[in-house]
Amino acid sequence: MAAFLPLLDEQNEQLLAALARIGPSILPAQPTLSPDEYRDRYILLDRDASRDHDLLLSWLDQGAEKIIIPHTWASNLVGVVPAERLLLLLDVDNISAVSDKIRAGVSGALLRSPSLEVDLISSVSRFFSGSIIYVLSTSLSLPSISTLRELRAAGAVPILPASQLTLGPSSVTQLNVADAFLAPLTSDRPDGLFPTVVSSYLQSGRTLGLVYSSRESIAESIISGEGVYQSRKHGLWRKGETSGATQDVVRIRIDCDSDALEFSVVQHGSGFCHLDRQSCFGELDGLAKLETTLQSRLESAPEGSYTRRLLEDSSLLRSKIMEEADELCRAQTREEVAFEAADLLYFSLVRCAAAGVSVADIERSLDAKAQKVTRRPGNAKPQWSAITSSAPKSSPLPPPPTSDSKPLPPVPPPQPPAGSEADAPIRMRTYELATLAPSERVALLRRPVLKFGEMMDKVKPIVEDVRVRGDAALLELTAKFDKAKLEATTLFPPYPQESMVLPDGVREAIDAAYANVRAFHAAQVSDALIVETMPGVVCSRFARPIGRVGLYVPGGTAILPSTALMLGVPAQVAGCREIVLATPPRPDGSVSPEVMYVAQLVGASAVLKAGGAQAVAALAYGTQTVPKVDKIFGPGNQWVTAAKMLVQNDTDALVSIDMPAGPSEVLVVADHTAEPSFVAADLLSQAEHGVDSQVVLVAVSLSEEKLAAIERQVDAQARALSRVDIMRQSIPKSIIVRVDTIEEGLSFSNDYAPEHLILHLEDAPAAVSLVQNAGSVFVGPYSPESCGDYASGTNHTLPTNGYARQFSGVNTLSFQKHITSQELTSDGLKSLGPIVATLADCEGLDAHASAVRIRLATLQVT
Repeated sequence: MAAFLPLLDEQNEQLLAALARIGPSILPAQPTLSPDEYRDRYILLDRDASRDHDLLLSWLDQGAEKIIIPHTWASNLVGVVPAERLLLLLDVDNISAVSDKIRAGVSGALLRSPSLEVDLISSVSRFFSGSIIYVLSTSLSLPSISTLRELRAAGAVPILPASQLTLGPSSVTQLNVADAFLAPLTSDRPDGLFPTVVSSYLQSGRTLGLVYSSRESIAESIISGEGVYQSRKHGLWRKGETSGATQDVVRIRIDCDSDALEFSVVQHGSGFCHLDRQSCFGELDGLAKLETTLQSRLESAPEGSYTRRLLEDSSLLRSKIMEEADELCRAQTREEVAFEAADLLYFSLVRCAAAGVSVADIERSLDAKAQKVTRRPGNAKPQWSAITSSAPKSSPLPPPPTSDSKPLPPVPPPQPPAGSEADAPIRMRTYELATLAPSERVALLRRPVLKFGEMMDKVKPIVEDVRVRGDAALLELTAKFDKAKLEATTLFPPYPQESMVLPDGVREAIDAAYANVRAFHAAQVSDALIVETMPGVVCSRFARPIGRVGLYVPGGTAILPSTALMLGVPAQVAGCREIVLATPPRPDGSVSPEVMYVAQLVGASAVLKAGGAQAVAALAYGTQTVPKVDKIFGPGNQWVTAAKMLVQNDTDALVSIDMPAGPSEVLVVADHTAEPSFVAADLLSQAEHGVDSQVVLVAVSLSEEKLAAIERQVDAQARALSRVDIMRQSIPKSIIVRVDTIEEGLSFSNDYAPEHLILHLEDAPAAVSLVQNAGSVFVGPYSPESCGDYASGTNHTLPTNGYARQFSGVNTLSFQKHITSQELTSDGLKSLGPIVATLADCEGLDAHASAVRIRLATLQVT
């Protein structure tokens, strides 16, 4: 039982985070919130709240812990909703109206009382036969710690509004969160410490170790969210402060006797134990061990190994999962069932590892399913029920074997009907903007989730390895990740002509694109700015190139000479002294001739044959052969982005980056004049970049027929493209947003802040004035995004993930820094000097004032 239950009547983020670490909270029902915002909450339905039963059930299905209902509603919900998910909302004067049926159909009550009178609350607890009673005092007075302790002893949980709680010291109007949480805690130890079990949140609650806590350490953990304990010898112990094996505290719980605690944590680094193991009680086993093994193999399984084939060949893995599922269904003895179930779990976890899904993710999904109160019929899908339709309905499983039982004949693994996946429509999800609640609108603005915290943990050892070992690490990592065994990491000019042999048409196209991009970026070079702010005081600003720049050109699933152009041309125009181009090598160790040709065009001083985090680290720190740079540019996958963000915050690297980067995205605004095939083609041109790409269509008063025509074109065009398998995953993550006016559509676009914005509108140029946030805008039906990607002249390295609110795309100024100067005449100093001296005196900076007054005194003498 909790020490208290917070009522969320305040939205202080730091306070809410602390409250989340000590258990669930009560949230008053609000019509503006979506069901999933009630997850892990107790929902308080007051008399004026919605009585829509379907809505209440949807809250419970989405994971709400309990619903607190007025007594007058109880008869309609008792028996429909499980008792453990219902609480009665009662006033002191209507307790006697509760019938035995209602009392048996709920898990307890929330009592609103004018005071926290322990005797009264104890009698209510007895009336509910020991069920939990939650008490909300209607008085504004703050309960004391001793009152909280007495209520807990009486079997009641007090409710404290968040407005009465604070992260600072307790006062007459507010209680410190930790003080309130610790109110019932007692220690039977002479030193007053509390035994504390530390368990892994990500490994099924596996015990990591036993430590001790003090009231001070517990309070710090609640507030900071970090693992802090009490050493019996050395005082306060902040876990990982010296070793780096830090902890994020997810939940702190008090045991049933209120004399011990459990910390559920996410453990970082080498592990909890001082022996560099996850647990003080030995190595992992079971599913946790298998998960760790698969994670290791995901990163380092040798090319051609069985595990690597499973991870990379989705068809092989699918066949193995279906094969093992079939064998499990046909197993007869306990041993056979256990053996086949283990095989199925193994291949299922391989699938999860390949998709970045952990056992903890699976358990959370199971917990979410267990929270549902509405149930599906449970019928199998047609392609599977057809396979088993001939089996006897009374014997879905094989009978127990007898001594003369013969083995079952082999049955081929069940397969879905041929072509079922290929025939499924490739469709986006559609929403009516006007009908969405504010929280639902916010949800539409979210991009596909990127787990940068996890990526940082994976990237750190790679970056550190390159920083410490330089070229040796770079060569090993290139062999591991890029599958290329190199003798040297870097190429220097003059580059061999044979490394850039191209068809004439490709070379001419690159030359034309180079000319356009150079013309546009050369026009961005600005003259010096000179302003005389007052007579004799001249201020100026002038540009100087960043001396050394690193340009990351992805290799991955496509060759991108266009990115080399977009980064190399402005660096060349800006006058950067060193241009180091990094790109993943091909398996034979060479660089694509298209990229090499561009490297020569833009005057690259070196070409680094490496990709991923290791390339970023080499650029940031330099190696024995790779020149260190001052700023890193270029898009990349999650590994590249995480590495860029990591090195820019390391003062040892002393390097900056162009911008945070994420998956490619486009938002298309289309009205009745839009050509469906054009719109579909623009959407697909970004959806093909990767499975995590997202595209958005904002449909302005489009008829059902027009919208259906666009959707048909998306499906038909996607099927005709070579990267259709990628689009089968990216398009379903993408959305259509229906709006009534162009103003409404552009307002949504400005909130979304897309990387690419395409205007398929009757008067597209007029709509440009409404654009506030976008990386680059493509105006009218004959301005496909592809032109900006390759050759129109604008830059295609643009902010994603909504960063167009704060960042510009890469341009010539990105490769320059601006220096200011000022020059004062003697008359200028006579005018400005007294002003400066006065302000310096105001700030108490005597030396600043003296530097002016000494000169003024000299001028007066002369």
